[in-house]
Amino acid sequence: MSAVTPNRDDPETRGVRLVVVLLALMTVSGLIDAVSYLGLGHVFTANMTGNIVILGFAAAGAPGFSVPHSATSLACFVVGATVGGRVAGRFGGGSRRTWTRVILVAEAALLAGSAVLAFVRPPSAATTYSLIALTAFAMGLRNANVRKLGVPDLTATTVVTTTLTGLVSESRFGDATSSRSRRRAAAVLALVGGAVLGAWLVLHHGLGIPLLAAAAVSGVFAVAASGRE
Repeated sequence: MSAVTPNRDDPETRGVRLVVVLLALMTVSGLIDAVSYLGLGHVFTANMTGNIVILGFAAAGAPGFSVPHSATSLACFVVGATVGGRVAGRFGGGSRRTWTRVILVAEAALLAGSAVLAFVRPPSAATTYSLIALTAFAMGLRNANVRKLGVPDLTATTVVTTTLTGLVSESRFGDATSSRSRRRAAAVLALVGGAVLGAWLVLHHGLGIPLLAAAAVSGVFAVAASGRE
């Protein structure tokens, strides 16, 4: 039986596939967590698993961690995810392409606002809390909608624990049942690559440039994303 040829006149098939878009967003997550952890006081604003652990460290009085910073990140992520869930519930039944692009435009705008703030405001407690709030809200908004897209192995674009588990446990060294090892490996590498790039940019150029780079990636894929996997 021959494969079905995609209809090139269908807008859903135009542009960059969702798998590639989501891998790019994992790179953005690495950038964001490099900014937040290295530049905003040892807090994660994309990876909430790590952030909740850090909140526990801070609550126990471990030096170098802040309960207010971690709690602000967690609260803003939850608010962003709540808003994202409402958006998905109302508009998620339509075109995946349109829906994905709208969410990425919102993310790009929030990250661009964070970059502008980092460039124009001097370092202060208010600036730190504002950057935590904006980036955590953006990541919550994105994750709620990525989850609704339901692309296998990429239902979360800020953590790779489940993806890494599937990669190794279902590899030929495990039970040899995986058919998506390349996708899983790419997801891990994308997050690591974003973290490396983000850390280098923060250490050598401050917070504004990695935030601007993250906004640019989200913006580019907002224009280029299709609705196909």
